[in-house]
Amino acid sequence: MLNHLKRFVKDESGAAAIEYGLITSGISVAIIPGVKDVGTKLVAIFTILQNAL
Repeated sequence: MLNHLKRFVKDESGAAAIEYGLITSGISVAIIPGVKDVGTKLVAIFTILQNAL
C-alpha cells in the first residue's frame, strides 16, 4: 500500500493537462470582453448603415 502511495505522489502525468486548461481559461477571460466590445461596435455600424440606406 505504501508503494502505491509513493507512486501516486510522484506521478505528474496529469499536471500538463491541468496547466494547459488554466492557460486556456486565462486566455478566454481576456478574449471574451474584447469580442463583446467588437460586437457592440458592429451593431452600431450596421445601424448607421441601415439608417443611411
